[in-house]
Amino acid sequence: MGDPIYLDNNATTPIHPWVVAAIEPYLHGHPGNPSSSHAPGLEAAAAVAAARGEVADLLGCHPDEVVFTGGGSEADNLALKGVAWAHRHRGRHLVVSAVEHPAVLETARFLAREGWDITVVGVDRTGRVQPEAVTAALRDDTVLVSVMHSNNETGTINPIAEIATAAHARGALVHTDAAQSTGKVPIRVDDLGVDLLTVAGHKLHAPKGIGALFVRRGVILEPVIHGAGHEGGRRAGTENVPWIVGLGAACALAASEGLDAYATRVRPLRDRLHELLAAAIPGLVLNGHPEHRLPNTLNVSVPGVLGRRILEACPEVAASTGSACHEGDDVVSGVLGAMGVPPEVAHGALRLTLGLLTTAEEIEVAGAALVRAVAQVRAAARVR
Repeated sequence: MGDPIYLDNNATTPIHPWVVAAIEPYLHGHPGNPSSSHAPGLEAAAAVAAARGEVADLLGCHPDEVVFTGGGSEADNLALKGVAWAHRHRGRHLVVSAVEHPAVLETARFLAREGWDITVVGVDRTGRVQPEAVTAALRDDTVLVSVMHSNNETGTINPIAEIATAAHARGALVHTDAAQSTGKVPIRVDDLGVDLLTVAGHKLHAPKGIGALFVRRGVILEPVIHGAGHEGGRRAGTENVPWIVGLGAACALAASEGLDAYATRVRPLRDRLHELLAAAIPGLVLNGHPEHRLPNTLNVSVPGVLGRRILEACPEVAASTGSACHEGDDVVSGVLGAMGVPPEVAHGALRLTLGLLTTAEEIEVAGAALVRAVAQVRAAARVR
């Protein structure tokens, strides 16, 4: 058997050939440090500036509002800690949602140990954060609200613009982790009304280990990494030129054709996979919002069996039962638990996520293989 069909793009995406081609010259040459004033340094600085512009174009912001980081988790840490430490004179209260990525939730817990008061807002049955719930959590001393744009497990998209309006009315800043959304659906910071936004390169066909944080002009952050004055003084460390170029290329790809491809080609493939599974698996449950959802994400449960067992019986497909940050045990997903999904349903979850490189043929083969695996696991359970 050849390589399995890759349906775990929310964990990480394969690097797109377009991105590989952009990176390659900076792996074999162009050795300059972007902070050096000689010709090779100026060449490297120009490459970083061009990539910053490509990220800014996708987000609809100014290039100087883009801070390059070592990934999405670092960007989340910089957003929460940076705001908290810089604005502690205004208040010591933060609001986050119950379904945030660990990079947000664990950072919030860290700040709680430093004396910050954290309010965790729940979600509805579809996994959506309601603006009314955020409004009810706001206080006069709230300095930041952090709610993810879309969930990494279910793909559910949150009403960030409405949440931002409510938070700003009380004087709070707004951060959204858009790691899963960037490159798949339009993310324009002015449309969302956010002050900070996280991007993770490996979620949009760029390499692992590169990300960005949008920081709106006028927002003051305390750096998490101190040192020289890189990234406008907000993140010290010599820039990773090849990976930054790769992130810029991935954002340019998304702007030129990727967003259209997710809407017109990837979404129908996702829906076809759902159709194949639902037609052959009695009792299949969709987890997440049926409409307000990423075009590549299908999270379904087969009640009464373990999702892990299904994937073990299906070597033809590489997928997951939930977030890659929590793989490896049979504990109910914190996201599905927050949604109120019953344990017997949550244990049977499969997260099947497509990318720009997924083909129609792969979906047909994967659907058939998953159906066979479910039948095999159910038959084995009946024998026992």
